Amino acid sequence: GRGVTDPGPTAPCDILRRAGVPVQFVGLGGREIPGGHGIAVCADITAEEMNLDEMEMIVLPGGMGGVHSILDCPAALDAVRHAWAGGRWVAAICAAPTILAKLGITDGKKATCYPGLESQMGSAQMQSGAAAVQDGKLLTGAGPGTAIDFGLLLVRALRGEETAKKVYDGLVYRLARPE
Repeated sequence: GRGVTDPGPTAPCDILRRAGVPVQFVGLGGREIPGGHGIAVCADITAEEMNLDEMEMIVLPGGMGGVHSILDCPAALDAVRHAWAGGRWVAAICAAPTILAKLGITDGKKATCYPGLESQMGSAQMQSGAAAVQDGKLLTGAGPGTAIDFGLLLVRALRGEETAKKVYDGLVYRLARPE
């Protein structure tokens, strides 16, 4: 079925594209994906159209609807397994790191996820309070509010520190907290 994602994937996609990284949104069950909070995403391709041999990285979006849709999609799970087995980057944000835990990918690795879901992370070495965590080719983010940090981590992994710094500077990233 079609997954409902939180708005988390749009910020990392924007950041990756600013770094010159080609990104394709993949739709499960079609190309029109209803998003959380009324923000829809138009996918570039369907899961069945993915070219697994050309991908550098696979990024799983958050949202419990999206997590359930990914878990119910054999093509998506096969893509994650293929990426990890092939030594590619595997990334997930918000609730989606729990998918990687179910696949055994986070076992013994440093990771983060949406607060309160740590019990679903198996034997991962949870980094509580971290916005985004890298352990080798595994990249995880805590939630929608950390999507920029997560996106910059993805850029750093794929294109290096210098490119990540240029993108960061162009974002004029400032953290504002409500009073």
